[in-house]
Formats: sequence, C-alpha cells, structure tokens
Amino acid sequence: MRRLNFLILSAFNLLLVAGFTAHGQSNDEKSPVDLVNPYMGTISHLLVPTFATVHLPNSMLRVIPERRSFTTDRMNGLPVVTTSHRGSSAFNLSPIHGNGEDMQPISSYSYDQEVVKPYSYDVYLDEENVDVSFAVSHQAGVYYYTYERNEGKYLLINNRNGKLSIDNNAVSGYQIVSDNGTKVYLYLEVDRPIVKSGMLENGKIGNYKEAEGENKCAVLQFSGNDKLVKARYGISFISEAQAKKNLYREINGFDKEKVLKKGRDIWNEALSKTKVEGGTDDDQTVFYTSIYRTYERPVCISEDGSYYSAFDGAVHKDNGTPFYTDDWIWDTYRATHPLRVLTEKEMELDIIRSFILMAEQMDNFWMPTFPEVTGDGRRMNSNHGVATVLDAYAKGLTDFDLEKAYEACKGAITEKTLSPWSGMPAGRLDDFFKEEGYFPALKVGEEETVPEVHSFERRQPVAVTLGTVYDEWCLGQIANILGKKDDYTYFHNHSFNYRKLFNEETSFFHPKDEDGNFIMPFDYRYSGGAGARAYYSENNGWVYRWDVPHNVADLVDLMGGKQKFVDNLEATFNEPLGKSKFSFYQQLPDHTGNVGQFSMANEPSLHIPYLYNYAGQPWKTQKRIQKLIHEWFRNDLMGVPGDEDGGGMSAFVAFSQMGFYPVTPGSASYNIGSPFFEKSTIDLGNGKTFVIKANNQSMENKYIQSAKLNGKVWDKPWFSHDAIKDGGILELEMGPRANKAWGAGDAAAPPSASGMQ
Repeated sequence: MRRLNFLILSAFNLLLVAGFTAHGQSNDEKSPVDLVNPYMGTISHLLVPTFATVHLPNSMLRVIPERRSFTTDRMNGLPVVTTSHRGSSAFNLSPIHGNGEDMQPISSYSYDQEVVKPYSYDVYLDEENVDVSFAVSHQAGVYYYTYERNEGKYLLINNRNGKLSIDNNAVSGYQIVSDNGTKVYLYLEVDRPIVKSGMLENGKIGNYKEAEGENKCAVLQFSGNDKLVKARYGISFISEAQAKKNLYREINGFDKEKVLKKGRDIWNEALSKTKVEGGTDDDQTVFYTSIYRTYERPVCISEDGSYYSAFDGAVHKDNGTPFYTDDWIWDTYRATHPLRVLTEKEMELDIIRSFILMAEQMDNFWMPTFPEVTGDGRRMNSNHGVATVLDAYAKGLTDFDLEKAYEACKGAITEKTLSPWSGMPAGRLDDFFKEEGYFPALKVGEEETVPEVHSFERRQPVAVTLGTVYDEWCLGQIANILGKKDDYTYFHNHSFNYRKLFNEETSFFHPKDEDGNFIMPFDYRYSGGAGARAYYSENNGWVYRWDVPHNVADLVDLMGGKQKFVDNLEATFNEPLGKSKFSFYQQLPDHTGNVGQFSMANEPSLHIPYLYNYAGQPWKTQKRIQKLIHEWFRNDLMGVPGDEDGGGMSAFVAFSQMGFYPVTPGSASYNIGSPFFEKSTIDLGNGKTFVIKANNQSMENKYIQSAKLNGKVWDKPWFSHDAIKDGGILELEMGPRANKAWGAGDAAAPPSASGMQ
C-alpha cells in the first residue's frame, strides 16, 4: 500500500510540472532549460516559499506572478518588475474588458493554465477571458494580451507611489521603492492605436494625462476590433529616458517569439556550464532548478555604461565594470559565490568590484552585508563579504584591488558594531569582544541597555562570536597575502577565540556573561527565546555547535577526538525536538527541515553533513548527503525545506549532487560527498573542464569504493582547488556498501586552520 501511495504521489508531482516539460521526452533529449521547474518549493513548509521567477541570468528585470501564495487561484494584476529578491513588485498591469465604468487600479483575477519558464510567462485570466503571454529580456519585456470578448478593451498601468504620464500610445513614469527615495522608472508602449486614454478617476477614464502621488493609474482603451494587443516596456533605475533606451536596445518591435528564443538560448548557455549525465530524471530536474536559482541574484544594474547607486544616491559611470547588487551575503558566501568562482569567473570578479565600490560610496568605508537595489540592509550577523573576497583570491581570481577590499572588510568587522542588524559604529560590546575574545550575553533577567542592540534581533552572542572569528581568520589570510604580518598575527590568533565559549562539560558553544560565567540554567534546544536570538540566530545551540568552518580539526580535538566528534554528529541528527512541532516551530520557525536537531532549511547547517570527513568516517557523509537531499529537495511543490535565499541553499544542492562541497570558503579546498550522477562536467572557461565521473553510480551505489584524482590514486575525502583549476577529473568507483577504510586515514582529513600557515 505504501508503494502504491508513492506511485500515486509521484504521478501527481509529474502532473504538476507537466506545464514546463515536453510530453514524451526523456531528460536526455531535453535542453537544460527544459529541466528547470520554477514551481519547485512554491508551497512553503513554514516561512517563505520559492517564487516562480521569470528572468534572465543575473538580470535587472525579474517578474514574479502577482499573487498572495501559490495555493490561491486569485491574481492581483500582472507584474512589471520585482526590485529585490522576495521583495514587492513595482508597477502593475491589468488588461480588462468592460464598459468604462467602475474600473479598479488593480484587477483581482481568477486565473488558470499558468506556465512559468525561466524566460517566459503564460496565463489565462479565465473570468476576464484574456489570454496573456510574456517574454523577458535583461531590462525589457513584452506582453501579448488576447482579448476574447466583444466589448470594451482596456489596459490599466498602476503604480503604488510615484508619477505616471501618457503620450499617445506610451505610458511612462516612476515608482518610489524605498524610504531613501530610490526609484524604478518605466517606459511602456503598445502596438495599437488608442481610442481613449487618461488617468483613472472615480472608476472612469479622466481627462488628464499625468498624475503624481499614491496609487495612480493610467488607462488605455483600444478599438473593439483589436483582439490582440502587444505591449513592450523597459525599466531603469536612472530615468524614464533610460528606460526607453533600454527597451529600444533590447526589443526591436513587438516580436515576442524573437525575445523568447533569445532568452531560451541565454538560459541554455548559462545552465550548460554545469552539465550532468545519468541519475534519475527527478535528480536532473532538482539539479538544473538549483542552478537556475543561483542565477537569480545578484543583479546587474548597469545601463549603457552607467548605474544608479542607492549607496550614495547618485548615478555613476561603470567604466566597463558592470555593477551588481541585491546579494544577501550571509546566505550566499557559503556556496553561491564559490560556485561562481568555478563557472562565472568574470561575473564573480565584477561582483567583488561592486562590493568595493559600494563601500566607497557609503558614509563609512565598510564592506556591505546585504547589498540591495535600495542600499545596504545591514542584516543578520557578522560580515562574510570577507570570505567571498578571500575565496575568490585564493582560487586565482586576483584581478581586483585586494588592498581596498581588505580595508573595507577590516573596517566592517572592527569599526562597525558586531551587534546584529545594525549599521552603527562599534560600541561597548565591541570593545569587550576585542579585549575578551567573545561577545557577551545578558545575564538571566538582565535588561538590555546597549543602543546598538536591535530590540527584536537581540545580541545573538554565540552566533556573533563564531561568525566573527571565522571572518577574522579570513582577514588574517588576506593580511598574510598583503604582507601585513602584524595584522595577520592579530587576526589569526583571534580566529581561535571560539574556544572562549566552548563548554568542556557539554561540548557545546555556550553563551557567557561579561563576568565570564556561562549562562545557567541552559537548554541547547530552547534557550534564547524567539529564534534563540538572545544567544544564537534563527537556529539553536545544536546547529551552532558546528559553526567553526575554518578549524574543524580543532573542534574535533575540543570534543575529545574523532569518535566523540562523530558521536556528537550522530546525536545532532537523532536528538528529538523535545516538544511538539507546534511549540518547537513557534519558537524556531527558521529551524525547519528537521532531522533530529539538524535543520536542513537554514544556511548555518549546510556544511554539517560533510564534517564526518574530518573524523575519519567519510562514508557517513556519503550516506547523509544522499538521504538529506533526496528527502528534502524534491521535484515537487514542497521540494525546498526552508527559505531559499536567492541561491543560498540551491548552490549547496548543486554542489552536493555533483559530489563535492566548499565547507570552508577561503581555504581553496573542497570536501567530497556522494555524486548523484554518473558524470558531471563543470566548464571552467578557456576550454578547461573539471569532470566528476562516478562509475556504477545509482541511488543504491552511493558509497565511494576507491578514487583517482587526475589519474592518480586518491585516498582523501577532499581535494584542493589547485588540483582542478586548469582542468581535471575526479573518478570514483561506487558501490552499495560503505568502504569504511577509504579516506579514513589520520592524514586524510581536509585542511583546517590549525594546520595552515
């Protein structure tokens, strides 16, 4: 019966994605873009789902269907542009029939027959009887509206707060998208003559052609004979004139099919930089969908060699270096940036150059943390831009000003407060951190009086300490490259300060007060209030037990050796929630995707399954990776376990399915896991490829029996970037039973700070 239920569920999932796959084709016959399922994860397990996003790789124009959630059959108008990942859309389009009376600025549609592809969007507005088709370019898009009823035909263009004007068959204007005055501009024109136009007034077309303020709406009326109306538009963050230029540069006329073909080709080129062969059809779909998600951000906002920067509110020339923003580095430094180091080297360099420019443009020369179209969000904790800088440089991407990057990173870590979600200068708690080596927790019952501390996000002292000492390790490595020996010594020594919070009696990282006393009583599952923020961040002490990515070898020693380390890992995956799911998730809503106390749904957990490699039992990493991804990342509507922060978790999936993962960004090394495909090929550029070949691979044959790296026997569960940077091949012999001796030798463990310079 369970087998029958599984088959029924699998058939249902196939039906869900039938709209984006060609009937009757095997995956081997499809192009990579045909294997992308934008609906994967669009129903959330608890918090924010993925969105079925239409865009070209890292492009400024992104479109998300205008609905409250995927499960509703109501849509609020049609989208024009989403200005930030998971953010609100700007502008709105509503094609309607009617008699010119009682029109609303935004129409609430019943819809059906929706098909989202990475480069296109189709939907039928069934009660309105309008068929909609959309194709996207980098900074422009084209809509086709087929009006099926024999009555008045209208197109309404709405903004939430800004200005609109009508000039014959064109509408232009702007919408304010942030408190700092950042604007997105629109230029839209239709291919049909206009019977009547004006601004919406009391449900009717008014006599004036321009309006400014909140919720303004332009209305265009077409002839009753016009069944098909084509609308094309451009967007800009610079001006209306630039929006028009962007449109005319990218979309010549109203030829949607030409835009579709170009968009499809662009996506196939990007997705083909990581090619997989073999595995199941679902594994391939999960893989290419994950790669698609890594291209959602950051976005290039250069327009004809210039860009608007919300970091100083000015328009700049880009001097040949495209400017990128909208990147939540706390999420993406772990795997998304390292993936681009392999597949999109020039883009990654441009992104780092953009980070440096942002720092120069802001009031303080500090590396950004959450750079967005509207400026730096200064969210989460620590400043992992330094890891992105080091990882790129250590892997050979050196064509940027490392000295400037170092100073921006150093300033962000030593001059800005370490208090989460704050852009304030360093204060008393930061002085304490520099002197004592850890961020202090409040005593039980003690009131917060420090102005830098966010009222909701709290101090997060363990998360801040662990994240910052990793950042300091990165700073030390860069200082060493630059010949700054004193800085190197200072930051390298500080990178061991996670030891200050290690509780030898429990083998957990435990918050301390300013007097050096562990906070007691304490429960590593629940202590810390909402999101455990009084001590950790979004996850509990069981997750942060492993947050020393730069020095896992020392963590092994602190816990009492390899077997005790492995026992503690096993306990993490097996410790019960200890209370009902309702109570657990009410306190820790980000801590979803649970396997025991492990959370597959939040970024601080991503490296944990690979840590067996450091303790002589890599076969358990191989087992864990296969189980976790097959359970939690699936080709269905709930196939993503938690917030997919613009490529953060998706890059983990893509790396892991290929068979390796960058546990420590900045170390120029990769941990080996268990590949999901017989062959994975990464295009490194300049005709070079890195191939992972897994002989006899299958879902059952998930264990590595033996390995060769570049033709030589390899008995370590990791490899260096140097071994593959000029091309290489990792060849694995796979089998159904673990070879517990492979990669288990005392000298086989991946590198850690304790053994580095």
